[in-house]
Amino acid sequence: MARRWWTLPLFLVSALAPSFSLAGPAFENTAIVRTIELGGSLVHVSTTYAVKALEPGQTTYQIALSKAERAKTSWLEAKVKGQTTPLKLSEDESSAEYLLSISLPKALAVNGTLNLVLETMQTHATRPFPEQAAQNEPQLLKYETDLFTISPYTTLVQRTKIKSIAPNVISYTTPHDVDSFARDGSVTKSGGTITYGPYHDIQTDTDFVAKHQQSVSVHYSFDYPVIEVETLRRTAEISHWGSNLNIEDKAHLHNAGPTLKGHFSRLEYQSQTFQRKQAPHILSDFTLHLPPGVTNAYFYDQNGNVSTSHLRTAPSVAKGSKAVQYSVLQLRPRYPVLGGWNYSYTIGFDTPLQDSVSYDAKDGVYTVGVPVLTPIPGTVVNDAEVKIILPEGSTNVKFISPFPEISNSMSTHISYLDTVGRPAVTFTYKDLTYKHTDNIYVSYQVPLSAHLKKVLSVSAAFFSLFAFAFMTRRVNLKLHKK
Repeated sequence: MARRWWTLPLFLVSALAPSFSLAGPAFENTAIVRTIELGGSLVHVSTTYAVKALEPGQTTYQIALSKAERAKTSWLEAKVKGQTTPLKLSEDESSAEYLLSISLPKALAVNGTLNLVLETMQTHATRPFPEQAAQNEPQLLKYETDLFTISPYTTLVQRTKIKSIAPNVISYTTPHDVDSFARDGSVTKSGGTITYGPYHDIQTDTDFVAKHQQSVSVHYSFDYPVIEVETLRRTAEISHWGSNLNIEDKAHLHNAGPTLKGHFSRLEYQSQTFQRKQAPHILSDFTLHLPPGVTNAYFYDQNGNVSTSHLRTAPSVAKGSKAVQYSVLQLRPRYPVLGGWNYSYTIGFDTPLQDSVSYDAKDGVYTVGVPVLTPIPGTVVNDAEVKIILPEGSTNVKFISPFPEISNSMSTHISYLDTVGRPAVTFTYKDLTYKHTDNIYVSYQVPLSAHLKKVLSVSAAFFSLFAFAFMTRRVNLKLHKK
């Protein structure tokens, strides 16, 4: 699989500055604090902007992201610090960078202040370094980013904190030519946290960006497998007669950590497992959080059923309840998945239909909510397809995705005992994370004739069979009568 190691060339950075002037001096950043939480397949970035209005009646604040940074960002959300309601956000891709326009909750007067928080989730932002590791060696990753957080507005002070889960940071970059901006040192390290800055009086003109913007990297130890789901095919089938929602996932899993150096030793693996000192780049099991009330769960791979799984079910909760509970499915692949190895599997389960579907008796409209995915903790889904199969005879089908999809389409799905087939809605997505676990909502109507169609067709089939048997019993096929 091709990997994306993103960098930001100076010519691209210098292209950002001219377009920044379009934003005008409506705001000033009194401070910018960017916090980067390092991981494996996922990197969480939280940037806080302390904003000060320089002109009256300002209702829109702009944030700049380079195209390279936006390309590895799969999810983003803007909020007022301390609040939970996301702010309306729009993107402008027409220039050399992405300008995010954030609608402020209220207009700011001159010298009015506000703290905004932009949260993003980056995927494919780290790489194994070195690219190979023996079975008993640690897993080391490398992450690269830009030193300065570029903004359309002048920034009085900014800093970047890069945090590693483990304190074992192998190395990090010391920036150059920043002494005129750094009054208390250009970079410091405390445990697993690397702090760049504070840097003062960061401008947005072309000369500053071209001269001082630079790439910094952190080489660190990561104690968990770097897992990617290369393809995920989710099928959700709604059955009114069975009163259940069946969900089946077909996944192709890939260990994106350092590839195995040498050969695999089963004896060494068993010894590490017994001593509880298993190498961090080996995936031996993982856990999925399924909806409450699941039944008939199954797990198999290309060789057949995999019995090394355990399901702990939770009872269904009332619709609209704020209680948070889920069933836990622990899966152990047929073999340990080392760096560079793949594993394909299929899981499926049923949930009560009343937990997912609501009915408007006035308009005769059913509305079903189907989760986009069931995430494996810390993983990214590179390509996902979600297919929702509605009951046969469904009409007036409408749907809404919780976030923009790559594409959507309508088709007809033929199953057993069907006459004309069932309408199906298919969505495709890229680079999904645990932040994308919201529901797809599909509304539809099912007339009474459609409910009875299956019963009448099955009854007609049995009646025809018995009628044929009755007729054949009364046909004499003998050549000679006794």
